[in-house]
Amino acid sequence: MAQEKKKNMRKQWIKFGVVAALYLLFLLWVKSWWGLIVLPFIYDVYITKKIRWQWWRDSEPPVRFIMSWVDAIVFALVAVYFINLFFFQNYVIPSSSLEKSLLTGDYLFVSKVSYGPRIPQTPLTMPLTQHTLPVVDCKSYIEWPQWDYRRVRGLGKVQLNDIVVFNYPAGDTLCSAKQYQAMDFYQLCYALGYQIVAGRPNPDSLNAMERRQYFNSVYEAGRQYVEANPGEYGEIITRPADRRENYVKRCVGLPGQTLQIKDRIVYLDGKPNKEPDNVQYTYYVKLLRSLPEDLVRELGISNEDLRSLNTLGYMPLTNRAVAALRARRDLVESVTLNTDATDTDLYPLNGNKHWTRDNYGPVWIPAKGKSISLTPDNIAIYERPIRTYEGNDLRVEGGKIYINGKEATSYTFKMDYYWMMGDNRHNSADSRYWGFVPEDHIVGKPIFIWWSSDPDRSGFSGVRWNRLFKFVDNIK
Repeated sequence: MAQEKKKNMRKQWIKFGVVAALYLLFLLWVKSWWGLIVLPFIYDVYITKKIRWQWWRDSEPPVRFIMSWVDAIVFALVAVYFINLFFFQNYVIPSSSLEKSLLTGDYLFVSKVSYGPRIPQTPLTMPLTQHTLPVVDCKSYIEWPQWDYRRVRGLGKVQLNDIVVFNYPAGDTLCSAKQYQAMDFYQLCYALGYQIVAGRPNPDSLNAMERRQYFNSVYEAGRQYVEANPGEYGEIITRPADRRENYVKRCVGLPGQTLQIKDRIVYLDGKPNKEPDNVQYTYYVKLLRSLPEDLVRELGISNEDLRSLNTLGYMPLTNRAVAALRARRDLVESVTLNTDATDTDLYPLNGNKHWTRDNYGPVWIPAKGKSISLTPDNIAIYERPIRTYEGNDLRVEGGKIYINGKEATSYTFKMDYYWMMGDNRHNSADSRYWGFVPEDHIVGKPIFIWWSSDPDRSGFSGVRWNRLFKFVDNIK
């Protein structure tokens, strides 16, 4: 009996040694020694057993039954929270901004280890939720405490043309009304403001400082209108960086590079970047008759694409689809590239450069430790990173720029930034519309598609079997 007890104790010590070693390696990885306070409890679980962790096992059957489920659920939630936080999470493609590279209905296995997981900035949050509890429609997190941004060392860094999951940068502020929560709050304010201040001077007739004042007045007019109409827009609310919506795009510009889009082609430091194999642009298509179902499926044309064609006269197409449709003279009268362009909804919203989605920039992408000269002409581009993402007080008065109360002619950035774009270039809300993605917004790297369901079809016919377990790195 004593021999058996000694043998069991030896096993417990071995278990404790393994668990403690793994836990210490984890603390070394995340560089957070506060976790050492947990070690005595691990020791108690395996060795001393002074605390009755499962006291309910000796209770009456009803209590034992209920507590067994509570114990299992709590353990599962903690395990899921831990895994999602540091190792991987699932992500579903909700929109067509990356088609035909990633499709609406693709479910992704997203690795957080690839770029290094973030230490949670908002640690008190409900597992499996991003920012809202689905049933009661309220915040799923508590904003206190808020920790500074820190990222654990990962397997690598974001590379050019990587597909990346990140928190939506412009999602820091939004309207609480459901129908407006997914909208870009700043674009909404400017759109409303332009209507309110109609008839004011053309910004092109103003100097740099006068233009800034003009655009600021447009934004303030729109924001005040939103605030004055809570019945329609709800309250103006904010979200911490790690609780903002998750987006997925392709990184087409790295820190320190100068990006320019000329005739739809992205140039980096003057050299053209390779376009994705399945890049899409919108084309005006004149049909002689309806497209047959087999051709629609062969070219990957979705119901959303067809609705766009029916209502707007154009739809997104890959180069292969354009060639295939032009070859079908019995079906198609003409296929013409959509060159329509607007310049009022592009970044920076408070400094219209008359850039368009197909001809944009040049713009230098900020890099950690690198400095840039600040001028009245470029402050609109870099104001948001300096003020919002890096937490400085920035003011422009009398033609001079002040950062934290001191006149500034240059600024050295504290973080790396990235330029993200969708492969569906004419149907993607991306960096052209809301600017740079800071490194503290990077979530992870999609590794493979573990499930794919076509929203236009139901049942087994809607399962895209050929996409299951397809590696995202193979999608160029």
